[in-house]
Amino acid sequence: MGISRDTRHKRSASGAKRASYRKKRAFEKGRQPANTRIGGKRIHLVRVRGGNRKFRALRLDSGNFSWGSEGVARKTRVIVVSYHPSNNELVRTNTLTKSAVVQIDAAPFRTWYETHYGTSIGRKRQQQKGEAVEDKKVSNSVTKKRDERVKKMGKIDNALERQFEAGRLYAVVSSRPGQSGRVDGYILEGDELAFYQRAIRK
Repeated sequence: MGISRDTRHKRSASGAKRASYRKKRAFEKGRQPANTRIGGKRIHLVRVRGGNRKFRALRLDSGNFSWGSEGVARKTRVIVVSYHPSNNELVRTNTLTKSAVVQIDAAPFRTWYETHYGTSIGRKRQQQKGEAVEDKKVSNSVTKKRDERVKKMGKIDNALERQFEAGRLYAVVSSRPGQSGRVDGYILEGDELAFYQRAIRK
């Protein structure tokens, strides 16, 4: 018995059994779930209807994540699945699906922020440990430009800054890894971040 997406085998709304007037068809077929895990990149090609292709990701470890308020996206490493709105089992097994809340590496975003604004972010722990954070010499025009950016846009949320200190950011997967073969998403901020942090604490 294959996985089927048809409704002919179901009873009608009144509970009556429907007469079977044909066999199963290929366009009614379903497939096994991808259950994409965190690990070295492994993607299978699946031929689908119309000769099109799906990219069935079985293992992924990195993807493109966007920082919405700053309007920037970077490729970064996915560390762990922290929360899933539909099923705790997907958290336990580190399964990547759409709308899973994951923790990603903050380093690429920190590097971008520090070059763009010229100020350090989430470096308190490093300074307490005694690690030196070197300042690169830049021209006056660049310094002026960065100062203007900081005045205009440079303030970030305290909750986000604490995550930068830990080196991990919460993000939501917005792509479908089992269909597109990619794990892309966006960094959580503001009210949405607060909502998911409450859910994770529970």
